[in-house]
Amino acid sequence: MEEILALKPFLDEKVEQYNHVEFITTDPVQIPHRFYKKEDIEISGFLAAAIAWGNRKSIIKSAEKIIRYLEDSPHDFILNHTEKDLQKIKGSIHRTFNSEDFIFFIRSLQNIYQKHGGLEEVFSAKKEERDTFYLIERFREVFFEIEHLGRTEKHISSPQKNSSAKRINMFLRWMVRKDAKGVDFGIWESISPSQLVCPLDVHSGNVARTLKLLRRTQNDWTAVSELMTNLRILDANDPVKYDFALFGLGVFEKLSG
Repeated sequence: MEEILALKPFLDEKVEQYNHVEFITTDPVQIPHRFYKKEDIEISGFLAAAIAWGNRKSIIKSAEKIIRYLEDSPHDFILNHTEKDLQKIKGSIHRTFNSEDFIFFIRSLQNIYQKHGGLEEVFSAKKEERDTFYLIERFREVFFEIEHLGRTEKHISSPQKNSSAKRINMFLRWMVRKDAKGVDFGIWESISPSQLVCPLDVHSGNVARTLKLLRRTQNDWTAVSELMTNLRILDANDPVKYDFALFGLGVFEKLSG
């Protein structure tokens, strides 16, 4: 524990450095920042996070295409689209996420807003839950309760299958974390910041191993749990703020190995 606590001043400094509005300009979080209405923010954020793998410029470009399909009004489109509107969606959206996947996402989100009280309600955590494991699994049950292609399930990762669920956890960080820095929105009350999980990817995983915050070699849910145990030593109330430090050190400072 002492070895981990010794990292706190350094990592806190890096959080301050990268948890800054300038971070938005190169990150997919810029997509929901284009909106002001709560439902528009959470829907656009969810869809941008869902395709957040690969080159970040490509992710942002694909997310912009999604927003255009939604006629720059995500919530209104989700609730009121017609079959004719959906017929305009064709071809690849982002890598293996295609038009069939996207159309299902639209229909499922409509079901969530019409029958389940919206995304925040479906992602609600129970007070006794330590992290996002069970709330993600509950969300998946609701998200896939309507008819869908089996192939689409791969686009919503499952911690039950030992996935790190990086993209969903990134989205949850955006919605839940509360500070005055201007990156994360802090518009959801259904999850406590202390329950959030670091969106573990290649960059943050490699940096965490370099700093000895993580020993497991795979970037899976087992690794996420190990990392979060150590990050909670640094800040039990807001452990996932260190995602800014790990990501920044990896992407911008190339710290690894």
